[in-house]
Amino acid sequence: MRSFKEKGFSERLQAAAKAKEATLQKFAGRPAEDDPAVVARKAARLDAANAREARAAERAAKKIEEKARLAQLAEEEAARLAAEAELAATREAERKATLEKEQKAARDARYAARKAQK
Repeated sequence: MRSFKEKGFSERLQAAAKAKEATLQKFAGRPAEDDPAVVARKAARLDAANAREARAAERAAKKIEEKARLAQLAEEEAARLAAEAELAATREAERKATLEKEQKAARDARYAARKAQK
């Protein structure tokens, strides 16, 4: 069985230099900032971001409109309920007034009947 051979200092230095050179080559191969392809990609990303912001603003506007519409509906419903409650209260007051008049008339009739008997 063979034993593991450790790398020497010079071999490790060479490996590190190769790795560093490979990294430099990787980034050196990138296109420059003024390359038409890079400019086109940046423009596309900017357009997409603007479109995304426009859609978000549109959604926010729709939410605001929907909240305003719901508030208007709630206000109309509250007004309708208040009108119904007021109408019910006036009808109840009229009913009580009529009932009191009928009770008074019946009481007066009984009183007049008692007086007539004497």
